[in-house]
Order: sequence, then C-alpha cells, then structure tokens
Amino acid sequence: MTVVKSVLVTGASSGIGAAIATRLLADGWQVRGVARRVIARDEPGWRGFEADLSSIAGCDAVLAAVGPVDAFVHAAGFMETAALGGLDADAGARMWRLHVAAAERLANGLVGGMVAGGRIVLVGSRTAQGAAGRSQYAATKAALVAMARSWAIELAPRGVSVNVVAPAATETPMLADPARGGTPPRLPPMGRYIQPAEVAAAVAFLLSPEAAMITGQTLTICGGSSL
Repeated sequence: MTVVKSVLVTGASSGIGAAIATRLLADGWQVRGVARRVIARDEPGWRGFEADLSSIAGCDAVLAAVGPVDAFVHAAGFMETAALGGLDADAGARMWRLHVAAAERLANGLVGGMVAGGRIVLVGSRTAQGAAGRSQYAATKAALVAMARSWAIELAPRGVSVNVVAPAATETPMLADPARGGTPPRLPPMGRYIQPAEVAAAVAFLLSPEAAMITGQTLTICGGSSL
C-alpha cells in the first residue's frame, strides 16, 4: 500500500514556492501551503494557510493549524538590497525574520513529529557565498546553510535529513522587484535564468527515498554563475 506523505511548504503563493507545491502535488504529496495571502488551488491534496511568517505569532498559528508533517520546505523569501554605507537595519531585520527566524521556529515545532525518513529542505541562494550590494540578504541565506548543517548532524541518528537548495537568478517576480533596485540580476553563463520548476525538481529529489543518505548538503543550481 502506498503511504501518502505530507509536507509544509512556505512561500507557496508564487515563484519557487508555488512551483514546489505544484511539483509535490503532482508527485502525490499532501501539501500544506503557507503564504501571506489566500492561495486557491483545486487539487485534492492541497490545503492552504494564510499567515505572516515574519512574526512568532504567525509561525505558531501555522504550527497549530497544520499539525505533524513528514517534511518541511522553507521557500518564503524576499530581497532588499543596498551597498555598505547605505544599509537599512530594518530591511536586514525583515529578511532575517522571514528567512532565518521563521525557518528556525517552524522546524523547531515540526521536527518532534518527524520519524525516520523525515525531510527538511531550506531554499537558500547562491548569493550566500557573497554578492556586492546584497550583504544583508546573503547573510540570511548563509545562516540557512549553517543551520541546515547543524540540524543535519543532530537529526542524522533519527534518519531525518536536512539540506539546502541554493539557486542563482531564477525567473520569478523577485527578479523584477523594485526593492532590489541597484543590483539587477545577472544572467547565468548558460544563457538563461533558472526556472522555478528546475528548483522544484531538486527539492522533490531531496524529499524522495533515493536521497535518503544525502544530508547537510547545499545543492547549488546556478547555470555556471558560481564557476
């Protein structure tokens, strides 16, 4: 008998998060999707939740509503940019709350219900390696890598894996977001932007039985940008 597994996906209303939800639904997962606005989908495996994950209260409301899941994918995110000398502390704090603090709060609340075969995947960024004009954003994404590796060590004896998928410039609404004004996206050397479905495919693989022995790793999808 096939066992249907459940997954919480954040940022599920658009871009990479929406693509991940679509792929996992197609793969037979029960998907609990969270975003700041209501997400209407017709698939029978879908349940949508509206919440502001940049607040502790928002994260706790999601944990209470969703209950135990087999996997957690944190794809919620946004970018605000500035060079050193013009950094906005509030912008950095906003990104930290959504990218890092929300991942921490949700994972902390969900991991107790995960058994062997459980999965955590955090959507990071190639800019975690450093990028001019994006230091605050890069810092939050680098923090995800450090958390994932730490959690992977802790959870390995339980058979629960933790990994990061780190795309370079991906063709999502974030690419045209005015908040990134002075740092336009760079076209990868392979000549096109990464597609959200390609990131979703990598996440789906890390959630699959075939990836059971992969943990504490960062899978960079960059089209040559990091070479």
